[in-house]
Amino acid sequence: MAKSGKKKADPAKDNERLVADNRKARHRFEILDTIECGVCLVGSEVKSLRQGRISLDEAYARVKGGEVWLIGVDIQEYTHASRMNHEPKRTRKLLMHRREIRKFASKAHEDGLTLVPLRVYFREGKAKLALGLCRGKKLHDKRETLKKKDMQRDIQRAARGRR
Repeated sequence: MAKSGKKKADPAKDNERLVADNRKARHRFEILDTIECGVCLVGSEVKSLRQGRISLDEAYARVKGGEVWLIGVDIQEYTHASRMNHEPKRTRKLLMHRREIRKFASKAHEDGLTLVPLRVYFREGKAKLALGLCRGKKLHDKRETLKKKDMQRDIQRAARGRR
């Protein structure tokens, strides 16, 4: 049986649907490490997420009592839910293994780093969250990053113009 030159598609990536991306976090923080974790949600929150009604601005995660909690995420109320609707800014538990909590979240506590949600997506029907271990950028770091992006953009334009 001959092998074809094509690479197989990653089924995990094909079965993933992005709901929200925290673009401000990439500007405000230097991302050192990331981890995928699940989120404990109620039914109306999941339906609201499927509509894309979430805001990750000003959101962060904290370790309390050996568990990781997501604070400040605003999932808007589901319009078709009756009195069983959820509170939009409640704290939500993140689903991580104990060893991941010890390894990942303890670094944040020790080194003065922050746990920031980077993106929310559905994988195989389950809501997942990419959590980043981040260090805050200073103003000069942000400016330097913008300068590098501008230089790269100028180089790309010049390369396209020569073709």
